[in-house]
Formats: sequence, C-alpha cells, structure tokens
Amino acid sequence: MQKQNQMEISSIHQKYFRPSCLKALNVRFGGEFYSLFSEKPHDQIHLPPEWLRTPEDTLLNYFSILREAENLGGRSCGTVGQARTPFPIAYNFLSREYQKKLSFDEYFDSFAGIGHTSLIKLFYVPDGKNGLKFFYEMETIEGFKGKRAEYFGYSYGFIYLVYEKEGFKISDMSKFEEDFLCAPYHGWDHDGEAVVEVKYGEWCKLIQ
Repeated sequence: MQKQNQMEISSIHQKYFRPSCLKALNVRFGGEFYSLFSEKPHDQIHLPPEWLRTPEDTLLNYFSILREAENLGGRSCGTVGQARTPFPIAYNFLSREYQKKLSFDEYFDSFAGIGHTSLIKLFYVPDGKNGLKFFYEMETIEGFKGKRAEYFGYSYGFIYLVYEKEGFKISDMSKFEEDFLCAPYHGWDHDGEAVVEVKYGEWCKLIQ
C-alpha cells in the first residue's frame, strides 16, 4: 500500500512540478503525513529511528519532507504545499553539532524564496578524510518579491553525515546555484564533464 501511495505521489509530482526529464527521488511521504507534526516546534519533534537507519534513508526522508516546504514570504493564491510545517521536522535531521552552528531561524531563512523542492541526483562519494559524503542536485520552484511569476532553479552540493545514537544525521551541507549563462559564453571551465576530461584526463593523465 505504501509503495502504491509513493507511485501515485511520484506521478502527480512529475506531471505538474517538473520541467526536466529526471525523476524526482524525494517522494516518500504523502500530504496526510504532515498532520502528525502540525503546529509542533522543532524541539518537540522526535524522528522515528527507521527514518535514520541508513545514510540513504536519512537523505531521502529529509528531502521528501522538504519537498512541499514553502518559504516564499506570502502568496496571494493561498497556502502552497505544506507551507512551513516541514521545516521543524527537517531541522531534526541535522546533527547536534550542526544545530549548534545553525539555529532554526537561520536554517529556515536559508530556504527564502523556495516553494517546492525536487531531489534529482544523489550519489555516495568515497571520502576517507571526512566520513560519509554524498553529492546531491535539486530542482526548486522559486519566487521573487515584486513578481507574481515563479521560476525553476537548480543547485547542487555535498552533504556529510555522522552516526548518532538515533541514527545517521546530517553534519554539514554545501549548496551552489547552477550557473547557466557562464557555461555557453565562457567555455569548458564552466562545464563539469569538460573540467574532468581536461584537468584530470588531458592535463594530469589520470583518466585512461
């Protein structure tokens, strides 16, 4: 039943919220799920251990909760998605040390202008120095003050995880907005695949 529910969510999600052909990965929870946490502040929310069982579970559940999170600063059409409800839940996916560095208000403000989030790439990155590391890319629907229209934005970055007694938690996270204009105007050094081929292939002879 849960798998069927996820498939239905995914189908609706792809049809109305996605301009790209990449499937969204963060489709684990339906709308009724959020009512369990409605009106609760972040310090009164406890995540079920099964949500944090593996690094992949932690990240897919984290982004699934944020899928319908909205911080647009007010919209005339009414409530968008699950409005502010997902943010206190998602904040609990951060490790204790990360929460000491990033308050809930700062965390919430980091989503300013975002009304919908689709996780489109998630890959484990072997990194012996810094523990568990993943590369991610997401597609967001964003709004800007003074304009009625919304736009699709793309960003990517790395996420680090640590294991705490509850399970795997996010210990750090970086985010970089995609640059679509510099690449066509300024050549290979703004194209990820070309950078790898030139720097590590042609220059360093590390790719056969």
